[in-house]
Amino acid sequence: MEGVVEHACAKLNLGLAVRGRRADGYHELHTLFATVDVCDEVRLAPRAEGVRLRVAGEVAVPEGPENMAWRAAAAYLEAAGVPGGVEIELAKRVPAGAGLGGGSADAAAVLRGLGKVYPAGVDLAALARGLGADVPFLLRGGLAEARGVGEELRFLEPVEAHFVLVKPPFEVPTAAAYAALEPGDFGPELDVSGILGALCRGTPPPWRNDLERAVFFAYPPLADLKRLLEEHGLGGVLMSGSGSTLFAPVESREMAGRYADALARRYPGFWVRAASLVGGEGV
Repeated sequence: MEGVVEHACAKLNLGLAVRGRRADGYHELHTLFATVDVCDEVRLAPRAEGVRLRVAGEVAVPEGPENMAWRAAAAYLEAAGVPGGVEIELAKRVPAGAGLGGGSADAAAVLRGLGKVYPAGVDLAALARGLGADVPFLLRGGLAEARGVGEELRFLEPVEAHFVLVKPPFEVPTAAAYAALEPGDFGPELDVSGILGALCRGTPPPWRNDLERAVFFAYPPLADLKRLLEEHGLGGVLMSGSGSTLFAPVESREMAGRYADALARRYPGFWVRAASLVGGEGV
């Protein structure tokens, strides 16, 4: 299929502070978003009418309105008021229910791509906010400090950092993770400069994820996995988002690859990848 191609890169939360519960029922967050070079590929081409989504690749996801890429396309076409539709081919590599923002990244890529297929001066940031908390960041990607539910963004200069990512063969529902939070889980803001400085120096970052207690209580194997990764010599192991992916910083891409190969052999059936931070695509 000819058309526009966009990469939908996964995100990591380089720390996630839950500051408290808001009056609207959501939680006030402080997090450090970063995109990594583990990406889905989204190809878009015009068609006569409607949205048609076809999914291939390593991860099975719905091909209808349940899919965030489909919903993003429908939202853009409505906002743009164009008479045509779009055909989307989605090559999935980022697992679902992993805390990596895979569906949100796909939605952001669709918005960027449709802005090229059907230029119409649409406010992509506004559409992104309506689609999900991670979509505004993933519309641009790179590195950003985020507050609110994740939509209040301050983009930062990129840094070089490398990680190994490990996802066990189960998912963690985001809503359930937040619903299980207790007031004792809420914490202060992250030390963003300390986290970035540690990554640049190659020392364990002073990060934390305030969702870990609730998620580890509901999914004890995830707590066990964190302990095992630390026993394998990885420092600073952290859960991304609401899980179920755990990640740890390593000193080089080569080292990340060696760890990933060893852990994939040690834990067959787990999703394991080496990853590096990547800059934003811009809009």
